[in-house]
Amino acid sequence: MPRIITIDPGKSKCGLVLAEISEKKVYKAIILKSELVDNYIRNLITVEDISQIIIGNGTTSREIIEKLYFFKKEIITFEERNTTYRAKARYFELFPISGLKCLMPREVFILNKNLDAIAALIILEDYCKMKFTLNRNIDFKTWLK
Repeated sequence: MPRIITIDPGKSKCGLVLAEISEKKVYKAIILKSELVDNYIRNLITVEDISQIIIGNGTTSREIIEKLYFFKKEIITFEERNTTYRAKARYFELFPISGLKCLMPREVFILNKNLDAIAALIILEDYCKMKFTLNRNIDFKTWLK
C-alpha cells in the first residue's frame, strides 16, 4: 500500500512522519536537520511506495519543496499553525505517564526540541481528519544528524 510523508519544516530541524492512511498507522517518526530532508526522502522513496508528501506551510516550507524537485508525485502544503504547541498534549496521549512519575510535573518528560515529529503527526492528522496509531514503539525523539 502506498504511504504518505508529512513534514513539519523548520530553519534548523524538521519533523518527518511516514504513515499508512488506510491502516491509520505511523511507521517512522524522526527529527532531522533541515539540510538532510531531501537526501533522507530520496533514500526513503527507493524502499517505500510514497504516494504524496504533505508539508506544513510555515517556516522554510518553500525551500524544502524546491529541494524535493525529484519527487514526481503530489506535494501538498497544509496549515500548520499551533502544531508545536498542540504537540505537547498529543505527546502525552501517545506516551502516558504512569506510576510515581505522575507526581512530577509533565514538562520534565518532554523538551520543545523533541516535538517536531509529533507536530508532523498533527499536520497529518489534521489533513486526514483522523487520529493515527503507532505501528510499534516509535521514539518521536529520534534525531538524525
